[in-house]
Amino acid sequence: MLRADAARLDLVTVIAIALAAFSVTNFLHEGAGHGGACVAVGGNPIALSSIHFECDIADPTGSSGRVVAAAGTIVNLIAGTIAILMLKSVSAANNPHTYFFVWLFATINLLMGAGYFLFSGAGNIGDWAVIANGLLQPAIWRPSLAIFGLLLYFLMARISSRAFRPLVGNDERSLRRGRQLAMSAYFAGGILYCVSGLFNPLGPALIAISAAAASFGGASGLLWLSELLRHFPGTGSAPDIGRSYGWIGTGVVSGAVFVALLGPGILF
Repeated sequence: MLRADAARLDLVTVIAIALAAFSVTNFLHEGAGHGGACVAVGGNPIALSSIHFECDIADPTGSSGRVVAAAGTIVNLIAGTIAILMLKSVSAANNPHTYFFVWLFATINLLMGAGYFLFSGAGNIGDWAVIANGLLQPAIWRPSLAIFGLLLYFLMARISSRAFRPLVGNDERSLRRGRQLAMSAYFAGGILYCVSGLFNPLGPALIAISAAAASFGGASGLLWLSELLRHFPGTGSAPDIGRSYGWIGTGVVSGAVFVALLGPGILF
């Protein structure tokens, strides 16, 4: 049995929960976000994969194209906000596995949503570069978008860190436990996205730009947000996150479906 702390934390279960959270987050961005907007503006869906959505619309560089490009990020931010609010009705002490899933789902949606602004502004690529190009001069929108994304990213990390405290307790091991939980989820999700991207027919360049950037880049706040726990003292001890075969099954199925279907992509 693989455990970071034999009495309190089962990493097999943690990784499985991460696979489920990252899989759903990705589908929300590509399928519900870009895909839903494509249909809403009268476009025709062409292909859906783990790293792109292709839509046939009359004005891909016009207002309809911008709506489709923006929708992925907007859906992530809405989903993350709803999930953060849902945590108020979930008890970390009584339902630690569910709390961790909802917290992680909220966190990666919020971080990735904010990260798209920073990514597009800094690199002049991605969804928000599609939206901004042609509306403003790059000398204006690129630094503005990058700074906005950076500030929003840090704000989302603080919000997530505050909600993280009930899972890690308030003893001398709390920071260590937070790092173990967050970093295990980070690497599990990043590897999942990159493995899925390997099967994409569009090639390795898109893997580097989309899969690695969205996962290892977009969720990179998971590597350091536990340090912010110092600013949010809590009470009580951390709940056990023991082995859960239900969550392990959910994670395995989610990851397998994600790689098998969205890796090579679905043609409509």
